Amino acid sequence: MAIILHITTGPQWEQAKQAGTYRGDTLDSEGFIHCSTPSQVVKVANVLFRGRRDLVLLCIDPGRVQAEIRYEGPEDGEQYPHIYGPLQADAVVQVLDFKPGADGQFMLPNEFDI
Repeated sequence: MAIILHITTGPQWEQAKQAGTYRGDTLDSEGFIHCSTPSQVVKVANVLFRGRRDLVLLCIDPGRVQAEIRYEGPEDGEQYPHIYGPLQADAVVQVLDFKPGADGQFMLPNEFDI
């Protein structure tokens, strides 16, 4: 199973669970939800979310996602998974606290076991 990952805040995920779907702000503004592969997520977090302490990491089983998933990016660069449509809550197989270390840098949580 090739897990894809998405960084969001704890409160946003709690709202999504109650609603049954997660939309993410980029779905409304860009037409898709930004996601990462395990090898990309730490770099993304350290560039875009450095030092934030309110984040969770959604571990998504692409086989359960009902919306379209496209891997996109520059032809000569890394391809990022984008979910075109809402992500149903049951496609998220694990939710991990995603806090930076004392130096403000992120690492994959120890609990990441998928």
